[in-house]
Amino acid sequence: MRVLMASVLVLSTSSPAWAETPTRGSLEIETERGEVTLAIEIADEPNERSRGLMFRESLPENSGMLFIYPAPRIASFWMKNTRIPLDMLFIDADGEITSIARETVPFSLTPVRSTEPVKFILEIDGGDADRLGIAVGDRMTWEVDTPSE
Repeated sequence: MRVLMASVLVLSTSSPAWAETPTRGSLEIETERGEVTLAIEIADEPNERSRGLMFRESLPENSGMLFIYPAPRIASFWMKNTRIPLDMLFIDADGEITSIARETVPFSLTPVRSTEPVKFILEIDGGDADRLGIAVGDRMTWEVDTPSE
């Protein structure tokens, strides 16, 4: 009985995989106005990509989530359980923004798709692409934060 109780306690206090601390980094986009720097969370595992920014009430200013796929593909997202409007930037393997879905509708089940195969999708607060001067054809580079020792 004690082993069973201990197992139940461990299972009930374990954090789900999506609750783990996300990998963070920074991202730069070269725009006509100059360089834009964003703080990002990186979603490069299937469970991270499927959760995305669902259930969030807001995003900090100049931040977002970078979804990374192993290979270029036509990407399709929906806004189910996503409470805030987002701008979705679809980015090819070379870092070029190929299309932007602006001000996506919270909770919508309508798919938002890339216009061509992409390796990255950057989700930022709705309206930020216009506010920051980000446009199709701009290029991004990114890096992962490394913990200091």
